[in-house]
Amino acid sequence: MQAPGDLMGYDRAITLFSPDGRILQVEYARKTVAQGSAAVGLVGKDSVVFVADKRLPEYDKLIVPESIEKIFKIDEHIAAAISGMIADGRALIEKAQTNAQQYKVTYNEDADLLLIIKGISTEMQVLTQYGGARPYGVSILFGGIKSGKPVLYMLEPSGIFFQYKAVAIGENAEAINKPLGEDYKPDMSQEELIKLGIKSMKAAGIKLSHERFDIGILSSSGFKKLDKEEATGYL
Repeated sequence: MQAPGDLMGYDRAITLFSPDGRILQVEYARKTVAQGSAAVGLVGKDSVVFVADKRLPEYDKLIVPESIEKIFKIDEHIAAAISGMIADGRALIEKAQTNAQQYKVTYNEDADLLLIIKGISTEMQVLTQYGGARPYGVSILFGGIKSGKPVLYMLEPSGIFFQYKAVAIGENAEAINKPLGEDYKPDMSQEELIKLGIKSMKAAGIKLSHERFDIGILSSSGFKKLDKEEATGYL
């Protein structure tokens, strides 16, 4: 993405606002997320479901599909999916996992979901106001069980986050969100959520295969990722 002529120079440092009040490096980070393979999060009556496209590199036919991760377990009641720069996402996921473990050791109880999200949010926001670094080029979907109910949050490169019933991040997110908005219902079962996630990604032109996508389910009984055979059944 190239800045218009009258904005050139304002995109060279994160500490500069453009004349119209924008931080261009943050906008470039959002563009990076939009180029990443898609991930969808959906909240049902008793669970949070993640469906993520791994989009294997076409130039490397020898890569092992299982080595590409888009959905992660944070602890027994928190999980996350990422889109954008995978390396940035891994760094933030590992920080979230460490924070959850420290909370458990310190207070002898499961980490509070919002505290974990706010910690990562602060980490991302700090890089929008100090020179010598760039913003994280990743968006994260955090799902959790809070007070016995499933909840979903989306965190973007600026550090801001919102709670959602269902949302897509990454490539073709707008096209995926359209069928989500039309067909989503709050009382959907795990199976219905998975089917809706896959349907929405296919509607956006994403060609899914059993090697190309991940499915994760978070419920009060814990987190699990479907194996290849289970995931293929939904295709």
